[in-house]
Amino acid sequence: MYNIIVCLKQVPDPEAPSSVYSIDETGSRVICKVVPPVISTYDENALEAGLRIKDIAECRITVISAGKSLSKPVLKKSLAAGADELILLDSNAFADMDGYTTAIVIGEAVKRFDQYDLILTGMQSADTNAGVVGIYIAELLNVPCLSYVRRFSLDGLTVSADSLLSDGWRTMQATLPAVITIHKSLGDLRMATAACLAQAAKKPLTIWTEQDLQLKPSALTKTKLLHAHIPHREPCVEMITGAGPEEIGQNLADKLFSIGAIKK
Repeated sequence: MYNIIVCLKQVPDPEAPSSVYSIDETGSRVICKVVPPVISTYDENALEAGLRIKDIAECRITVISAGKSLSKPVLKKSLAAGADELILLDSNAFADMDGYTTAIVIGEAVKRFDQYDLILTGMQSADTNAGVVGIYIAELLNVPCLSYVRRFSLDGLTVSADSLLSDGWRTMQATLPAVITIHKSLGDLRMATAACLAQAAKKPLTIWTEQDLQLKPSALTKTKLLHAHIPHREPCVEMITGAGPEEIGQNLADKLFSIGAIKK
């Protein structure tokens, strides 16, 4: 049986209108109070990858999410989709972690497992888009990492994967245990049925804090956000006039040439 760990991040809804976002008084944190958070869509790709393995092979999928004030209803979506267990690393100490610190926290949680074969993450998160957590986890655990994977297969203790490049892809192999960061082209997370939603309530949910992991995340952070701001955009409209349609068209073309929008 394969033991698969999927890392999910809770993020502000990237589909929410920009009007619901604001910056706190310190100028260092983005606030989105009106719209509920969601699971990062890239991490949903990773969960779908794990579930496809579960469709054809015996395995157990454990989902791990780290942060502050995590939403249980939102993250339980992973259980409804087919994951077997949900572990929340939830504490005020886990707020505003950078990618390096997040990897350490998740890595320490993984070390508490008796066995794991695969750790799956999204190619990046839907808020910071850094794309480093999966790679850091592999480095900290000293296991192979296959990144930007569009599809993969398992054969005993060997994983074969197609990794996307800018002009194609390459096929790689690694020995388990390993970390795989899943590219969005693998596909969206499947919809949960009503029966699965009912079963999700019976599946185990565990909460660990920094005391359980014996960590002090604030002492591990490598980066600090100094300032965040929402760009100010002021629309500027210029009416193009002329004596008739031909002159208006010529004046419009001249204007577009002058600002470099089109070239002769």
